[in-house]
Amino acid sequence: MKRKEFLQSLLGSSALLSIPKGSSNFSSVELSEAITAQSKYTNGSMYGYSGEPIPKVKVGIIGLGNRGQTLIQMFTWLVQKGHAEIRAICDIQDVKIQKAKESIATFQSNKPQIYTGNLESWKKLAAQDDLDLILIAAPWRYHAPMSIYGMQQGKHVASEVPIAYSLEECWQIVEVAENTRRHCIMIENCCYNGEELFVLNMIEQGVFGDVTHAEGAYLHDLRALLLDDDYYQGQWRIQHHVTRDGNFYTTHGLGPIAFYLGIGRGDAFTHLTSMSSREHNLSHAARQVDFPQQSFKCGDMNNTLMKTHKGKTVLLQFDVHTGRPYSRINKVVGTKAVHDGYPSRLYIEGDKPEFWGHKWLDQDNYTSYRKQYEHPIYKKLKKLSQEFKQGHGGMDFVMIYRLIRCLNLGLPLDINVYDGVLWSAVTPLSEISVASQSMSVPVPDFTGGKWKEKEGLEIMREIG
Repeated sequence: MKRKEFLQSLLGSSALLSIPKGSSNFSSVELSEAITAQSKYTNGSMYGYSGEPIPKVKVGIIGLGNRGQTLIQMFTWLVQKGHAEIRAICDIQDVKIQKAKESIATFQSNKPQIYTGNLESWKKLAAQDDLDLILIAAPWRYHAPMSIYGMQQGKHVASEVPIAYSLEECWQIVEVAENTRRHCIMIENCCYNGEELFVLNMIEQGVFGDVTHAEGAYLHDLRALLLDDDYYQGQWRIQHHVTRDGNFYTTHGLGPIAFYLGIGRGDAFTHLTSMSSREHNLSHAARQVDFPQQSFKCGDMNNTLMKTHKGKTVLLQFDVHTGRPYSRINKVVGTKAVHDGYPSRLYIEGDKPEFWGHKWLDQDNYTSYRKQYEHPIYKKLKKLSQEFKQGHGGMDFVMIYRLIRCLNLGLPLDINVYDGVLWSAVTPLSEISVASQSMSVPVPDFTGGKWKEKEGLEIMREIG
């Protein structure tokens, strides 16, 4: 693909209007202008947006594969308590429709409306009059179009990650959310995990002092699933690895880190640079199982470095090709403490040089900190979340609980539209940097400058 065509696929055609016609070897300044060209069209008006309270949130779910089926289970308690009702479901496979119907019937007496038959059936669900919220768990390429269309139909939208994988889609989502005044949340479950909430609470309580650096990752051996004929319907996920190179799954690591650093709430990312290793492990695995596709563009390991206006740095890693134990790293470095995840470890700085050291806290002291700084959300919902451990150990339930209860009570959501598009935009920005010999690229401001004014994390609130 020619360079301009490649960039158009990531940025959108309108972003490239500033580049001279017919030019293919444009400068880094011209590229930076193209990346940030649409910043002037957003106003940050969805900061603090709440909407009218919805006593019972009527939900439609699009996509009933592995993720969609899990999310259905997260509604069990909420439906039984009268906080929500699943009114509609959609998938193109009858077997998945049937499985979802049977699951819903175990906790809800009313049967949902069914939408199936073709790839456009989801639009009929989005147009159903009695829905408040559309939950999207379809393949990645549908997330942005479905989110945009759903808001245009007057619905609030919650999408699985990433909410978009081109900058053009990110800008469109923000524009439509601001124009329709509809919530558009990317449901990033790792923001609700017990470890991440514990670290966040310590940061908010001043235990870390001034945070200077953080590291996150998605290090997850997906070879068996990527090469499976059925797990990702139509093998949609592995196709990204055939044609693209960068960090495809930014949000599990970056979401919690953005909260740690106050991104969008007093600080913002300025620029990033990204580098991928050679590809070896996925193609080797493909040959072992005689997979039809045996050549892949995506490198085994991607490293993306980011910097903020206040001088904080972030290292974000992505590797789903290599055999290794799962890790999100979850490292935070401050002037008074350091946390390192997988396994979770904590270092607390002594107040005098003779107490400075090189050891993590022992188990007893770590446990004491963990108990003292357990996040109020987790403390409140820990017992309930343990009933739904199939939702990634319970964090999926906490995530859906917070979403529905905020809508019930008419409160701003924990994760706003600007968070979701920013965390997702790192993917196309990483691809541009990788393709440009790790050139530094700017991170656009989706908030219209409002990040400078907004402070305080919604996820720190206690709600009923």
